[in-house]
Amino acid sequence: MDKKFKRTLVTTALPYANGPVHIGHLAGVYIPADIYTRYLRLKGEDVIMIGGSDEHGVPITIKARNEGVTPQDIVDRYHTIIRDSMEELGISFDIYSRTTSDIHSETASEFFRHLYDKGEFVEKTSMQLYDEKAGQFLADRYVTGECPHCHYDHAYGDQCEKCGTSLNATDLINPRSAITGNTPVLRETRHWYLPLDKWEPALSKWILDGHREWKTNVYGQCKSWIDLGLQPRAVSRDLDWGVPVPVEGADGKVLYVWFDAPIGYISNTKELLPDSWEKYWKDPETRIINFIGKDNIVFHCIVFPAMLMAYGDGYQLPDNVPANEFLNLEGDKISTSRNWAVWLHEYLRDFEGKQDVLRYVLTANAPETKDNDFTWSDFQQRNNSELVAILGNFVNRVLVLTHKYYDGAVPVPGTLTDTETGAFRELAEIKERLSECLDTFHLREALKEAMNIARLGNRYLQETEPWKLAKADDMERVATVMYTAIQLCANIAIAFEPFLPFMSRKLADTLRLGKMTWDDLGRDNIVAPGTVTGTPGLLFEKIEDDAIQAQLDRLARIKEENKLKQWQPQPVQEPTDFDTFMKLDIRVGTVKECARVPKADKLLRFTIDDGMGDRTIVSGIAKYYDPADLVGKQVCFIANFPPRRLKGVESQGMILSAENADGSLVVVGPTGPVTPGSQVK
Repeated sequence: MDKKFKRTLVTTALPYANGPVHIGHLAGVYIPADIYTRYLRLKGEDVIMIGGSDEHGVPITIKARNEGVTPQDIVDRYHTIIRDSMEELGISFDIYSRTTSDIHSETASEFFRHLYDKGEFVEKTSMQLYDEKAGQFLADRYVTGECPHCHYDHAYGDQCEKCGTSLNATDLINPRSAITGNTPVLRETRHWYLPLDKWEPALSKWILDGHREWKTNVYGQCKSWIDLGLQPRAVSRDLDWGVPVPVEGADGKVLYVWFDAPIGYISNTKELLPDSWEKYWKDPETRIINFIGKDNIVFHCIVFPAMLMAYGDGYQLPDNVPANEFLNLEGDKISTSRNWAVWLHEYLRDFEGKQDVLRYVLTANAPETKDNDFTWSDFQQRNNSELVAILGNFVNRVLVLTHKYYDGAVPVPGTLTDTETGAFRELAEIKERLSECLDTFHLREALKEAMNIARLGNRYLQETEPWKLAKADDMERVATVMYTAIQLCANIAIAFEPFLPFMSRKLADTLRLGKMTWDDLGRDNIVAPGTVTGTPGLLFEKIEDDAIQAQLDRLARIKEENKLKQWQPQPVQEPTDFDTFMKLDIRVGTVKECARVPKADKLLRFTIDDGMGDRTIVSGIAKYYDPADLVGKQVCFIANFPPRRLKGVESQGMILSAENADGSLVVVGPTGPVTPGSQVK
């Protein structure tokens, strides 16, 4: 960043208020934005962070319809959950508002009307899918069908969740209405479009020539769109939920959510600063940073900037758009619809007081350059081996020894040796690298540098061994060592404030630090001699195996539930004739004995009364039944299969079972008493 700015406006992608936020949202957008904003605040810069809920859009209306409530009920519920859980995690928004606010409706309407009056839109009539039974046009998410690329049968009209391809609803094979299940028809409708092609030269110059420093994934995606040639994009939809299109003849039409939502950054800034909002949007001395996920790149780097260009009036374009890639969960793509996620509000309940652990793990494993995977084993390992064993261990040792030798008071140091000057020299180098990483949005590397201060501290204690010096009664040297170690602890409190604000505040309070600034980082005299430190307490605690197993068990249940939801009957076999069917001699028998076959986990050995004497049948259903529960039951079996040996037992037939959606087997039998040997016809 060569140019110096007077202030910074940080915005975060607006999460849909049709569900809570999950770790993918946090790793991609909100934790990175919060780290960067806290860093600028520590530097004393003028910075505000703007966030809010996106409360329009089809996913919200679908959820409301499914639950039999109003869209407003849905957004009220989830806006509250999102806002409160973000605050509990320490995401330090200056404002977190919503797009159903009056000020947003006014701002979005004025924005559209201004462009409309300037003649910046083109009106186009097109054929769109219409549900005749519901009596309405179907927005993208109201249409499901087969993806034309990977042939997944539950793709949405805007995107296939399986292969990730962006789609149009009319691209789907065998489209279905998500409202009624009916096959929609094509009907003519009229909408307003923003001609992105008009702004293509300006966008190309601004991005491709002016922002080569952007992250590779952002720059590359923008270049791909521009190289293919930009096309007009609709800014209205046929819906009854959203900001109404503010022109005559637009009944039943609302602003398309991707036109409406980014204007929320402006309206939320207005709500926060009604008298001075314009200096954060229209002053060239303001630096605008949009934190987003990679699925939002085109909207924040092409669509929204084109909107701002079209509006004019001094609106500034973002200086950087640091988009992260996706975070997966235990090797599978995070999916709201499949409930395959770690939801923030549930994490805060299950791991009370461990906000910083989640912030640490998601930053250490941030998907900055490629998709990454969150696993509960890695979560546990990073907490126990890094936060507890490296950071917490160093701070605790220092404070315990200070209380042991000096009743908690910071001692007056003696002469600093090469060991101390070398440690502070290394500290200064860490600060330089840490600052550079934060300035360039390499937050994962920045966290490593912050942790290097704790590693430096542990190494320093091991080299100086103050406990041995105390035994040798060299208390002057002990004072120097403990003074130095306390200064390293103070530096940890400052360096980690953007990353782990709760730990940082607790440590700062223990060290009696007042206001912390980035300028203090690297100093060797932050805590004055004579300062009485607080009672030592653990900054982090080990996470035990049972807590992790509970999370893995939950995910296993969700995986089974999804398997059941996605189950479909097998296609019917090729037609067969009656005579072929009659060749099967299916009979009813009564189970007299049942036992497990030795050395065969899946097999049960049945003795069955078939009305003609007893017969033995071996069946692979041991996983699903206790043998004792089957004695006395009546079952259907095929009597005329040729005998075969299974694990040394001759099986004289086959018991019929039905396979459930979850793969379990259920023995087939009559609903009432039947004489053994009776045939099934």
